[in-house]
Amino acid sequence: MKKQQRLVMRTVILLLLLAALGYTIYANFFTEKTAVAVGSTAPDFVLSDLEGREHRLTDYRGKGVFLNFWGTWCKPCEREMPYMNELYPIYQKQGVEILAVNVGEPKLNVEKFAERFGLTFPIVIDRQDQVLNAYGVGPLPTTFLIDKNGKVKKIITGTMTKEDIKQHLESIKP
Repeated sequence: MKKQQRLVMRTVILLLLLAALGYTIYANFFTEKTAVAVGSTAPDFVLSDLEGREHRLTDYRGKGVFLNFWGTWCKPCEREMPYMNELYPIYQKQGVEILAVNVGEPKLNVEKFAERFGLTFPIVIDRQDQVLNAYGVGPLPTTFLIDKNGKVKKIITGTMTKEDIKQHLESIKP
């Protein structure tokens, strides 16, 4: 009888542990981690670009900001970068900035990537993942569309086509 009780108890404990593990996996990989909500003010930050110039998000007030979180190892990021680069000069003239936030990679890796694709928009490196965490970014690429008043208009997770990017840039023109 005691053997059977121990077996039942062990089975219950094992099932509880498996349920906890399943929930943890679900919560970390299949739910939105975004700490910034649509309609909220985008958290301010200061990051340096590849030339050492500081970029503060609030310096872009009055303009739309296409804030893109990415990594050099991220294939979907790699696919959308040329589209962003092609559209950047067109929309920059219309008051929209593209600001690409690299997720803490070595500067040399980011520079090589930027050179390979001839990227002309500002690229900043979030060395300590402070901005990544402040925005609650999960999978890459993740893009925040920020209007001229600094409010988050939309959050896009995953790769975008050229047409998607164009529509999003249009939506944040001042």
